[in-house]
Amino acid sequence: MQELTRPGRSADWRGRPPPARPVGARPQPRAGTARRDPAPSRLAYRLHRIWLTPVYRRVLRVGLPGFALAMVVGLYLADESRRAELSGGVTAMIEKIQTRDEFMVRTMTIEGASPVVDKGLRAMLPVTLPASSFDIDLSALRTQVMKLDAVEKIELRIRPGGILSAVVTERTPALLWRHAGGIELLDAGGHRVASATARDVRPDLPMIAGEGAAAHTVEALALFEAAGPILPRLRGLQRMGERRWDVVLDDGQRIMLPERRPVQALEEAVGLHRRHDLLSRDVAVIDLRNGDRPALRLGLTAQNTLRRARGKPELGPDGRVSEPGDDKTAGAAGQGGSGQTTRPAETG
Repeated sequence: MQELTRPGRSADWRGRPPPARPVGARPQPRAGTARRDPAPSRLAYRLHRIWLTPVYRRVLRVGLPGFALAMVVGLYLADESRRAELSGGVTAMIEKIQTRDEFMVRTMTIEGASPVVDKGLRAMLPVTLPASSFDIDLSALRTQVMKLDAVEKIELRIRPGGILSAVVTERTPALLWRHAGGIELLDAGGHRVASATARDVRPDLPMIAGEGAAAHTVEALALFEAAGPILPRLRGLQRMGERRWDVVLDDGQRIMLPERRPVQALEEAVGLHRRHDLLSRDVAVIDLRNGDRPALRLGLTAQNTLRRARGKPELGPDGRVSEPGDDKTAGAAGQGGSGQTTRPAETG
């Protein structure tokens, strides 16, 4: 059984009493000293709250150092000689970098261009080779070259080895356009390619004429394609009133096409020619402007043949009726005139 201990005393497991605490061992507060308050002061609290504001924190971290740096730079650059020295050093460094061998362009190659375009393209180069690639603005040069009528597309790039490469795609002439200002070559889209002095410059190209014809080149090419068997006799297309086409053939024959669906109307005229050999007859005009009522205008020989068959007087070259006595009157006038011219010779 465990041994009994006195109240207020404890015993360890060996039964020894604990050591006695000396009197006065607990620290006692000093008399006459105030206890320190752990709360911050009012100034420290306000400064802490200001530092927690994002705006003030950015100003102190970024604004003040930036302002100090700007002040130092401003004071340094306030002297004109320092500014000139700094500018000259930067310019010399940039020029030294730009004139390195790997940035120099020494030759220019042009592919797909005619001699005229080749010469014009070399003349448009803003610098004289060799030159630095930094001095050649490829975008500005491309814009300037695209102003040439004969150029449809161009690709410019600087290849390794200091070579300025230009690959040109020229417009292909498809038509000759005769207007009041002369003759011009047009591509399939109606864009001007070049000027021509005469029709014989490009006899292989079909001819269109009239104001506003260049805006309808696609329709004109479709008409030339639909001409078929009459193409060897086709002299050209004439734009009438900027609304419709006239097909002009040799011997003065014309096919007047409507404003709408002119290709179908020309195909119908070609079909009539195939069935009835219409254009080989003495027909001056085939009028197809009204699709419901096509009309024919006969030539002068055919008209006089019909008039003689009907017992009517013939027509003259001016289209007027020639009276039977007109030939005699004209003959008498010719004889009288010859007599008048011979009298001065006889008297003289």
